[in-house]
Amino acid sequence: MLASHIQIKALKPSPENCAMLSDLLIETVANGGSVSFMHPLSEKAAEAFWSNSLNAADRGERIILGAFDGERLIGTVTLLLDLPPNQPHRAEIAKMMTRVSHRHRGVATALLREAERLAIAHKRWLLVLDTAEDEGAAGLYERVGFKLTGVIPDYAFKPRGGLTGTLIYWKRLQQSVPA
Repeated sequence: MLASHIQIKALKPSPENCAMLSDLLIETVANGGSVSFMHPLSEKAAEAFWSNSLNAADRGERIILGAFDGERLIGTVTLLLDLPPNQPHRAEIAKMMTRVSHRHRGVATALLREAERLAIAHKRWLLVLDTAEDEGAAGLYERVGFKLTGVIPDYAFKPRGGLTGTLIYWKRLQQSVPA
């Protein structure tokens, strides 16, 4: 269960946010998290990624959520909104990460619920995501209602090498679909 003192908020560009997100990304990759980077991930590469991502958030192209235990960033998820013109109804979930010290405490579920709330607020009623077949978060996504579409084998390298497939998921956030 999520502790009541955990707060979730949208992150804006700042050196502090970039540093906290970079530290979390480096920890995630070092612990086998398949989030598009290889181990060892340099601080410079992590900061470049998050600087670009935070700037995209500032332009309204995405929302980066952070979960905080006091002042410490313990989790994040990104809601990608900048999609092609024929897809104004959907968004993508990306870069779901929780600190090793805070896993299995409801942080990721709370982040996903807030991402869903914000998707609806932005008139996005279909979410998609992908996760690694090996050591990914498939169980989490299925528990919160995402449906498995299929598997793409040998999709990407794991952070320490070796190929893994990716699982593609979707979730409709409202029952009635606008015409």
